[in-house]
Amino acid sequence: MAANCKFSVGIFAAFALVFAIFMPAVQGQGHGAFAPAPAPTSDGTAIDQGIAYGLMLLALVLTYIIHTFDAPFSI
Repeated sequence: MAANCKFSVGIFAAFALVFAIFMPAVQGQGHGAFAPAPAPTSDGTAIDQGIAYGLMLLALVLTYIIHTFDAPFSI
């Protein structure tokens, strides 16, 4: 039984060694030769979206204030 376990460990070690050697070769550009990241660009959509969220929040607050003072006071 112990010989079978040693055989399995040896098979696993050989598989791990082959995997470690050939796995970097799977990458198409080699070791560390990645293309540089593109320069950040801003087309203004984030700014427009921020302004829109701010206006929606302002409309929500104004609606809440108007409806609070518009409701009749019940005593």
